[in-house]
Amino acid sequence: MKRFFAAIELLIFYMKEVFVSNMKIAFDVVTPHLHSCPQIFTIELDERLTDVQVTVLSNLITMTPGTLSIDVSENCKELIIHSMYIENSEELYEVVKRQYERRVLNVF
Repeated sequence: MKRFFAAIELLIFYMKEVFVSNMKIAFDVVTPHLHSCPQIFTIELDERLTDVQVTVLSNLITMTPGTLSIDVSENCKELIIHSMYIENSEELYEVVKRQYERRVLNVF
């Protein structure tokens, strides 16, 4: 039952993330100035993540508008991410670790 509620929480969180990301991109498209700050970051993943969890995590990141999982290290401990709107690696690290990774660990 605990996993069921964790899955519902992940779904609601992810729907919010997709909506907010779509609004950022739409705003960027309709305004004359670009507000994006594209960068590539490497994030260390939790050692408890299985291959399936890493796959789910990287797919969730890729399906969120404005972000893209580029590669996973051979030992599945690092994820390379391209982001359009995050200016520093600490901010992206917090989003991935505290938001995405924690929820994926709770569900799978």
